[in-house]
Amino acid sequence: MAPKRRRARADDTPTPPPPPAPPLRKAPSQLKPVVVFAHGAGAPSSSDWMVHWKDMVKDALDAVEVVTFDYPYLSGGKRRAPPKAEKLVDHHLGVVKDVLAEHPGHPLILMGKSMGSRVSCMVADSDDITISAVICLGYPLKGLKGAVRDETLLKLKIPTMFVQGSKDGLCPLAKLESTLKKMTCKNELHVIDGGDHSFKIGKKYQQSSGVNQQDAESEAVKAIAKFVENSIVGTCT
Repeated sequence: MAPKRRRARADDTPTPPPPPAPPLRKAPSQLKPVVVFAHGAGAPSSSDWMVHWKDMVKDALDAVEVVTFDYPYLSGGKRRAPPKAEKLVDHHLGVVKDVLAEHPGHPLILMGKSMGSRVSCMVADSDDITISAVICLGYPLKGLKGAVRDETLLKLKIPTMFVQGSKDGLCPLAKLESTLKKMTCKNELHVIDGGDHSFKIGKKYQQSSGVNQQDAESEAVKAIAKFVENSIVGTCT
């Protein structure tokens, strides 16, 4: 008798191997940025203010690193008058390139305090580096003679955020808001109510307005983190 043929069942059919999994990729918004943070004219990177903001920003941005440095006129513990901002660009750019070489592939954020923010904006105009955003803390828009120094800002093509105290004598908000309207790049302003050039809020103002120094700084850092995240997405997509 001929052997019976066994009918093939669906569960007997060999299962083809699954296709290889696509390589893992982080979404642009998940990439950890690296930040180069420049000090202001009168205090080095080791000042309490710089260390405080460096720590806050690193945590808020989940940054791979926040790099601070001293411009040559403050190196070695010597305190000399700062040169014109334009003369600090080459040194600042050299620091940025070193950071990029050490952290390839990470979105680059330039941040600066006062004069350091001006130089950061000048560095951002360089053609040989890719920058996701510039964060200006206490931008000194008004020069010593009262002239509005907006020429650097009007050339920017990189998303730029300003954090300013409402009582900052070096940057009247009305003049800054007028400048922002003329800028062609994406820009944003976060105001620290009652803050001076270094965002310090007087005790009397805190008592009368209910504004709290720690809360005001926390809100500013949250705004910075949101701006940076949105800027990274825009740069990488």
